[in-house]
Amino acid sequence: MKQRENQDHSIPKSHPRYESLKYRHKIIEGMKNLVVAEAGLIAHGRGECFDYILGEKTTHTAEEAIKAAVAALLLAKRPVISVNGNVAALIPNELVILSNTVNTPLEINLFYQKEGRIEAIANILKKAGAAEIYGTDPKKMIELKGLESNRRKVELIAKSDLVMVPLEDGDRTETLKRLNKKVIAIDLNPISRTSLWADITIIDNIVRTIPEMIKVAKELKKLNKLQLESIIKNFDNKKNIQKTLNLIIEYIEKQKEKVIDVSEI
Repeated sequence: MKQRENQDHSIPKSHPRYESLKYRHKIIEGMKNLVVAEAGLIAHGRGECFDYILGEKTTHTAEEAIKAAVAALLLAKRPVISVNGNVAALIPNELVILSNTVNTPLEINLFYQKEGRIEAIANILKKAGAAEIYGTDPKKMIELKGLESNRRKVELIAKSDLVMVPLEDGDRTETLKRLNKKVIAIDLNPISRTSLWADITIIDNIVRTIPEMIKVAKELKKLNKLQLESIIKNFDNKKNIQKTLNLIIEYIEKQKEKVIDVSEI
């Protein structure tokens, strides 16, 4: 069995889907280690589909949203980065670096709270260098009004003014907005409730987004408050989503032309 598993993980770097398969295996390993819920595999696959039609690259609209998101994190008084199993399995090191760079704490918040999952996620974050992780002590939790899922149990999120929600999470995003909190979403689906309800929506693969946010944060930390506020003021989330949809349409049109070219060979 071990030999078969090792073979499955030996993906040649020349494979055209190398990066995608590499992260797919991280999700699978995360499920085996209790970090990722079974449903997380489905969510990851759905994200891969949207990534294909975005050309598997960070678009200029995503770059604009990343810049606005970092500015918002730097300006917020009580920001929090929410962490679920998929995020912890895919990019724990980068997540901790971003947290430290923008001085924003990490809080584990799960829809599926299988026994041992929170501890497994916390261990991954600790190994990645996280000094303090919130959302691990039931005694410190309170419940968000208007939310019925397990995500209602929060710690710092309850008192935050801005929450970054990596990966799709429609119910909680709606609830956070009704509680007058700002929301930054990272979601490959541009028409999900998460994307449409959020104040700033980064439509991109999180494995590209977080490293880019770290780079941008290092630059934006040099700016003053007025300059950061200007970045946010000039960002229109709805228009940015519309521009992203146009990019998707353009990309699909190009792929249609390729299909025609291939059929004529």
